Amino acid sequence: MIQIAANYPAFIEHYYSNGIYPYISSFLRILLGWIPFSVGDLLLAFGLFIFIRFLVRLIKTRFSNLMPKLIHFMAILSIIYFCFYLFWGFNYYREPLGKNLGYTQSKYTTEQLTTTTKLIIEQLNQYQFKITKNDTLKVENPYQQREMYTMAVDGYQNLSKDFPQLKYQFPSIKSSLQSLLQSYNGTSGYLNPLTGEAQVNDRVPKTSYPTTTCHEIAHQIGYAAENEANFVGFLAANYKDDLYFKYASYRMAFGYCISEIRKRDSEKSKELWQTLNKGIIADFNASYDFWQQYKNPFEPLIKKGYHVYLKANKQAKGVDSYDYVVDLLISYFEASKEI
Repeated sequence: MIQIAANYPAFIEHYYSNGIYPYISSFLRILLGWIPFSVGDLLLAFGLFIFIRFLVRLIKTRFSNLMPKLIHFMAILSIIYFCFYLFWGFNYYREPLGKNLGYTQSKYTTEQLTTTTKLIIEQLNQYQFKITKNDTLKVENPYQQREMYTMAVDGYQNLSKDFPQLKYQFPSIKSSLQSLLQSYNGTSGYLNPLTGEAQVNDRVPKTSYPTTTCHEIAHQIGYAAENEANFVGFLAANYKDDLYFKYASYRMAFGYCISEIRKRDSEKSKELWQTLNKGIIADFNASYDFWQQYKNPFEPLIKKGYHVYLKANKQAKGVDSYDYVVDLLISYFEASKEI
């Protein structure tokens, strides 16, 4: 049934993403949003405990009554699978965000990409200098994590005035209880689809924290595709009237655009890097050093598993789907007549 539904994005868009999903997600956020800690993380820990207990008992009983136990286990998994798609997962099959926003998306040229990146660099340099008053100093975000959760909601409130379809109500944003594990996994946050909570890795560098938070909120309001959540996260952070949020938005946009330029023209990429303020380069270097300290042999395996998961949910490029935010950024700036 899920695979059949995936072939009808207009149906999903109308009856699920703009139909029952807003009620389901609002209910979950109202139910659990007031709780200061992550209920979803506790459920994951409990689920892992039950799974290990199941395996231990299976070994202790020398695999007696194996088939009934496996059937029972698969029945539980099937219920979780059903809840995953009912509570959130069908959003993977909705119509593209670009269509929703009225953008005409087509294959962009290297010239369009370069022009957009130059504009982003100009804005990024300006905000870095406004914050530090010195183009060689690294931006130091002064806010606490919980402050930024509230500020991200403000960004969405401002955003909804221009984009009503991106309205966000009943906040449920929390620091993950497994932030250390997420760091070793190489992830900055995730949405728990069974509880509707936006989970943020509270160890990540604060300069990227605003966009990470806004990205997870984008998942909450029904944008499951990673490139679309990136774009909505960029918009929400940029619409917040705060220098650190605006800096974070252009910082993220630059990261994805320069990555695409590097794939097409490595020399052009190096040339554009040289136009950044030295303080911004120091910021990116600090972020690189942060993630390097958590490198481990299991991270590539986890990313490979996530790659397969994304491809199974109609994101053909897997983990590379994050990079496809670039065409949305180009469409946005062209529509805004900023290019």
